[in-house]
Amino acid sequence: MCGIVGYIGPREAAPILLEGLARLEYRGYDSAGIALVTPSGEMFVEKRAGKLANLRTALLDATPSAAVGLAHTRWATHGRPNDLNAHPHADCTGEITVIHNGIIENFQELRSGLAARGHRLESDTDTEALAHMVEEAYAGDIAEAVRAALRQAHGAYAVAVLHKGEPGRLVGARMNVPLIVGVGDGENFLASDVAAVLAHTRRVIFLEEGDVADLDATSISITGVDGSARERVVSDIDWTLEAAEKGGFEHFMLKEMHEQPQAIRASITGRLHGDEIRADELLPVMDAIVRAERVEFVACGSANYAAAVAAYVFQEWTDLPARWNIGSEFRYSPPPLDDRTLVVAVTQSGETADTIAPARLARERGCPLIAVTNTVGSAITREADAVMFLQAGPEIAVVATKTFATQVTTLIILAAAVAKARGVLDVAKERELVSALRELPDKAEQALAMGSHARELARRYMNSRGFMFVGRGVTYPVALEGALKLKEVSYVHAEGYAAGELKHGPISLLDAEVPLVAIATRSSLQEKLISNVMEGRARDARVLAVATQGDDAMLGLADDILWVPDTLEALSPALAAIPLQLFAYHMAVVRGTDVDQPRNLAKSVTVE
Repeated sequence: MCGIVGYIGPREAAPILLEGLARLEYRGYDSAGIALVTPSGEMFVEKRAGKLANLRTALLDATPSAAVGLAHTRWATHGRPNDLNAHPHADCTGEITVIHNGIIENFQELRSGLAARGHRLESDTDTEALAHMVEEAYAGDIAEAVRAALRQAHGAYAVAVLHKGEPGRLVGARMNVPLIVGVGDGENFLASDVAAVLAHTRRVIFLEEGDVADLDATSISITGVDGSARERVVSDIDWTLEAAEKGGFEHFMLKEMHEQPQAIRASITGRLHGDEIRADELLPVMDAIVRAERVEFVACGSANYAAAVAAYVFQEWTDLPARWNIGSEFRYSPPPLDDRTLVVAVTQSGETADTIAPARLARERGCPLIAVTNTVGSAITREADAVMFLQAGPEIAVVATKTFATQVTTLIILAAAVAKARGVLDVAKERELVSALRELPDKAEQALAMGSHARELARRYMNSRGFMFVGRGVTYPVALEGALKLKEVSYVHAEGYAAGELKHGPISLLDAEVPLVAIATRSSLQEKLISNVMEGRARDARVLAVATQGDDAMLGLADDILWVPDTLEALSPALAAIPLQLFAYHMAVVRGTDVDQPRNLAKSVTVE
């Protein structure tokens, strides 16, 4: 949610801030704004509803020179996306500006108190209250005023603050929402994400909960909201700016789909040794794994469907019952949790609020926690007892593609490692899995060869009234993921179901205008799935199948087939999802929607 960029140094701030916003626009694009403190001590603010291009247009005729500033791209929570609610927000005097990502939960109480004390609040946002709280607390030290204001705020925030009377300072703070400091040479940065600063530095500080960072051009001071000093390490980022660019592809989504072979290869690197699985990251929780009595997965969106695959595999391979839980629901009806409950939190960003909250609940109840994430230094890594990184590289498109594939791959390795630690993984099965994992990147490359056929099918099906995706066993989560991809980028209604549920209601929707998409790869439940497909055909539904090369079970049953290479049933979701991603992508292109920035969505959901 929302993108924050701040700069202080010797260079012109505006181009750096706008470049940073462009790299963060995947986090929100309802509006954008910028604040600059000029050499003469004036505060310049410009903001516009809509995408970043609207702000750029507004700045063409009037962008003052400034060496310090902050900028924001918004995903709306409180208040409609319009010019008034766009960030930055100012106090009564116009001397202080604030940008914010997150939700101030007690903002109504704060606003009421401010209004009673004579403050004029003009927007519908929770953020504006912070600007006025900083105004009330200001006594010549902007960092101290920010700390005082935040001591009264409840909820989640990443903020950046300027005061025109202190043009040599830039203040940022975080609580449950990501914010990093970019450490430059005679200049420093604030940002929601590393991608915003990679053009200028690869040295960053990942701020932690309650940190307040006070920056000038040459120094960084970090305290808690109580003013106590905090020490934070500087990390070197090991991926390049080029990795966060389109690289000749028309869209980030297309580029990242084609990066899946490389991403899968990276995710298995260091975890296969000869014919053995070895996940050394799990050593800190190995005793807990051996003692565990059950496994609870928590995740949201695509990560939750990857977790669902893992739950199926855990129950087959290990001697542990396993469940997959929607992160946003977990806390409100939690299962019994104790030190024999292994909790696995799956989150691409490592900052997903609806996943972090149940993970923290699990820790409070004494559960060992394993995090599966793509982001070094993220909040979930500080909560977890052990972390398995996806190693997929940056994913810029709002919709998940390569991170879903690497989540499935990494979670299957986790399942094997747990089974092995508990002495229930057959040596022959381990050898078979290692061989299949080594072959998986090349097979992902073969699955991508369905691109041109997926484009043809998108044209053929583009006027369908809706789609119903079905699967059984580990392909049921693939049906959910395939439907999600189509909804996200093409705005066509789609639903994913366990295929056996068709006859219990959803079949009433099927007709010649609502195709049935069957995830019919070779599996132990394929015959059952074929029976469900026949039920759909009997209702005149066209059938689009994802099937295994060399398996003719769907020939004559499906109107169209997207083929994927054969692999182990447990790994098949990583391959089966690829043609569905391609189909969703090309459907979006032929329908003319915004592939990389679908309406109403943001990449990282850092608010509840």
